[in-house]
Amino acid sequence: MKKNIYIKGLCAVILFLGILTSCTELLDDSYGNVIGSQYSPETDADISFLVNAAYVPWRETMLLWNGVVRGQQNCGDQDVTPARPNGWVDGGIYKRWHQHTWTVEDNSVWEPWNRTYNGVTTCNRLLSQIDDGSIGVEGETKINLISELKVLRASYYYILVDFYGNVPIVTDYRNVELPQQSSRVEVFNFIVKEITDNIDNLSEESRGYFYGRINKWAAYTFLSKIYLNAEVWTGNEHWDDCIDACDKVIAFAENSGEYALEENQKNVFITENENSKEIIYALPEDEVYVEDWNAFDFHLNTLASENQKTYNFTNAPWGGVCAIPQFIDSFDPEDIRLKENYIFGQQYWYSGDTLYRSDNGEPMVYVNSVPSIDESSMYDGYRWGKFEYAIGSTNRLSNDWPLLRYADVLMMKAESLMRSGKAGAGELVTKVRTRAFKNNPAKATVTDAELEAGSVYDYGRRDSYKTTHEGGADIQYGRFLDELGWEFCQEGRRRQDMIRFGAFTTKSWFSHDVSTSSANRAIYPIPNQALLTNSNLSQNPGY
Repeated sequence: MKKNIYIKGLCAVILFLGILTSCTELLDDSYGNVIGSQYSPETDADISFLVNAAYVPWRETMLLWNGVVRGQQNCGDQDVTPARPNGWVDGGIYKRWHQHTWTVEDNSVWEPWNRTYNGVTTCNRLLSQIDDGSIGVEGETKINLISELKVLRASYYYILVDFYGNVPIVTDYRNVELPQQSSRVEVFNFIVKEITDNIDNLSEESRGYFYGRINKWAAYTFLSKIYLNAEVWTGNEHWDDCIDACDKVIAFAENSGEYALEENQKNVFITENENSKEIIYALPEDEVYVEDWNAFDFHLNTLASENQKTYNFTNAPWGGVCAIPQFIDSFDPEDIRLKENYIFGQQYWYSGDTLYRSDNGEPMVYVNSVPSIDESSMYDGYRWGKFEYAIGSTNRLSNDWPLLRYADVLMMKAESLMRSGKAGAGELVTKVRTRAFKNNPAKATVTDAELEAGSVYDYGRRDSYKTTHEGGADIQYGRFLDELGWEFCQEGRRRQDMIRFGAFTTKSWFSHDVSTSSANRAIYPIPNQALLTNSNLSQNPGY
């Protein structure tokens, strides 16, 4: 069982600083808060354990219930959580996600805001404690630690600018005044400045005590993502800036060998994946040391209860989310990623015996069909299987979450080359595709011209209520959007990609009709809970 230094150290430093807290009568009301009196970290381990507390909210905002992963996937064209015989209606939250009819009161709108701002607050608290001497660091160590925390804080604003756009920029932990709201352009500029001003002070080390932390190359990758989405967020493209940032990572990877594509994509997502050279920045997970019930329990969210026998889980799965059949149909049948990233067909016991359905005693088979968002059996739809489900897993998994990986760097550079009219996108995408077509290498090759063509996704309403045909040929660079879908499915990013390619509010799929998705749905509303506590906030247009 994995017990990596990130999580073990985090638990140790929180326990230690909790003792200091009790002695100085300071109150700490949040897991991950670091409060101390003249705490002086001296070793690399001390520094790592201290700063790791500020990384905890990344895991929470991404992976806890109704977090960022759901906010990116449930509203897109890859995944759906239909009503099942055992529930999965939950007041209509999944249907509203799917049909783009969420409200300012929805928990799905609130949680990414709340948890991500917890990350901002934790960074600000640590920066304040360094400034007032409560955390005793000096010299180069102090400079580097401050820079790391500022870039980490900027990474939280990457979520906020993407989801909500116009948000307050908070940098002073001591300031008790209600923060003013900033425009999306101002938030974008803040993020870029924070990263570029501090990136040279970040470590180039990729593992050891820097595993699960933002080093120089993770910062450049985040910067690439910011530039990639600049046209959507600010109205001005930054393709050349994105290429330059990607080239920094690529040059380091080629010269050092520290980062590279895995020969098999599946190796990025296995249980013991902390040594994968494809991972640039991971959110460490451990089923023992991470105690949140809903942290990374995708196996329970997607599989039917009978699959407990397939993997000898300690808990029976609940069987909710599945793939939208239209997305599955977009795969080339020879694409290895279809077989390795999805669970479908006849299911079996761990012993190899046939698994039977509990409702009628017939063999249990997952099929690529779902009647509608309002109706499904427990066996309709292909299930998430990209992350390895270790035999004997509890309600949590121990696979680290690869938030940034080298394949993404190559694809971001390729997209920026394509959009700026430069050659070379096909060559980069072919590198990523090669491992997906080992049995037919000729199919791995894709040209610049092919990537500029429309999408092969067969868009249109496709459920028991209604059938329409919209196709994807009219999506500019749609084939590139397809490539992103096939490579990064289940990784909590589909909404962002669809918005960038203009498909998020202009296409129908499954039970989602374009008529219910106005252009303003490309951004989430400011949650009502936030509006009620800060009179300086104004709601986003259209809500």
